[in-house]
Amino acid sequence: MKIATTTSDFSRYCATDVERIHALHAAGFRYIDLSMYSLSPNSPLMRDDWQREVALLKETADRLGMQFVQAHAPGANFMSPRITDMAFLESSVLRSIEVCGALGIPNNVLHFGWAKGLSKQESFERNRDFCRKLLPTAEKHNINLLVENSCAVNMGDMYYPNSACDILEFLAYIHHPLVHVCWDTGHANCEGPQYDEIMTLGKELYAIHYNDNRGKADEHMMPYFGTMNHDEILSALLAIDFKGPFTLECTSTLLHKTGWPNKRRPFEADERLVKPPRFMRDRLEVLMYDCAKYMLESYGVFEE
Repeated sequence: MKIATTTSDFSRYCATDVERIHALHAAGFRYIDLSMYSLSPNSPLMRDDWQREVALLKETADRLGMQFVQAHAPGANFMSPRITDMAFLESSVLRSIEVCGALGIPNNVLHFGWAKGLSKQESFERNRDFCRKLLPTAEKHNINLLVENSCAVNMGDMYYPNSACDILEFLAYIHHPLVHVCWDTGHANCEGPQYDEIMTLGKELYAIHYNDNRGKADEHMMPYFGTMNHDEILSALLAIDFKGPFTLECTSTLLHKTGWPNKRRPFEADERLVKPPRFMRDRLEVLMYDCAKYMLESYGVFEE
């Protein structure tokens, strides 16, 4: 497997995706998960000349010998009552698909929408309707839309397809050849064992978000910082002959002043130490790569 990680690893330290790609390269990564999770109207990829930004990203990756292998669409919940500009939300998700097409990224990860009081059937209907708005663009560019599991500690009593069976039920409901699955190992670790879940997904598993936690919160830490059983997950991935990259999503290993799901205890009198400095992120990024390489080499599946 090829090791990838998300550009959002450096979202707090670098102002542009070009800078973030250079930071990933310096740490040893050669495969990129392009995060478009927080696209805003001012983002270069949302401007009229967005193709210029895409060309710059491609030129940067090519020059460094890197490849885009995965992406994350904007993460806003389209069912949230706090969404004040649904037209922009929809256009930003559509743009993320267009960017994937321009960069040759085959898989774009989406979050389901969720809302209080919805039954499973109502959730499926509303998520199907939203996906149908995206599918013509996905078909035009031949991009897979990958739906992602979550966990009860994130969703509380709101319905969300956290299990493999529920996700496969949604796939059967929407019944489209470009809709498949991304499995988030950290979300799943909050739910319980994962071997049978991954086995159930089988050929529908097109991508992973690999991150660890202590089983009680969605902490997005690097492997071995939490309680996840890595042998269980690697064994399952090999058993289903998983073909995708080993994509890390460990963006919260370093705790910032504010962040998901934890916040640093405040002390307003002095904040000189409240933010981890850049050198920590750089060194952690190297450790993340070395850790993933060790794990894959242990199972004989590491690919340069």
